[in-house]
Amino acid sequence: MEFIIIILVTTVLAILLRYIFGVDKKKILELAKNKKLDNMAKKYPSNIEICKRYLKKLNNENVIIEENKEAEASLYIAITNKIVIANVSDTFTRIQTIAHECLHSIQDRKILIFNFIFSNIYLLYYVVICILSLFNLLTFKMMFLSIFLLLSLINYIVRMYLENDAMIKARFLAKEYLEEEKISKKEDIDEMVKSFDDLNNLGIKYIHYQFFLNCVIKVLIFSIICLFSAVF
Repeated sequence: MEFIIIILVTTVLAILLRYIFGVDKKKILELAKNKKLDNMAKKYPSNIEICKRYLKKLNNENVIIEENKEAEASLYIAITNKIVIANVSDTFTRIQTIAHECLHSIQDRKILIFNFIFSNIYLLYYVVICILSLFNLLTFKMMFLSIFLLLSLINYIVRMYLENDAMIKARFLAKEYLEEEKISKKEDIDEMVKSFDDLNNLGIKYIHYQFFLNCVIKVLIFSIICLFSAVF
């Protein structure tokens, strides 16, 4: 019975927060498509060159840079000190996206490494309790679920601190870069920066909600497994 209540409560909370945050991925994708700004961004150097310029500004030029056109998203890998740039060459958002990943590279290394290690432990723990529950080998299910929720809270706090810091600062770093390059007119730069602001306004809320939703989905899956194993 308790798992049915958990399923209902988490589902209601997910729907409620989606409404409150105004999550709209379609609108974010629409804002990211701007032919005028895309054409303007094509005047700027390659992704790797932009990345090198950012890292030089940040006094952190020892980072490995790799461009992977097969990757769905750009990311900074703390354990190898590497920035992987996805296939973003045809969009103006690359100017800010690359800045975002470069800013990750100068964040507190203790927090970055902790996030990397803890995230993997967190996922491993979840997989283990799900498998044990599926085969009805987990005696104190609510206790293990409670531990999982605590781990989720820690994972959320650490990850969101890193993401918020990079997302907020990326806009300013990108603006500085655009102004220093002097490739575009001031009014064009202002228009691009405004588009960054519009994207961030929706994107930051979307990222927060998405991380919460990922946790909710895990709780739902675990609860359903527990109900299934109790019946069979």
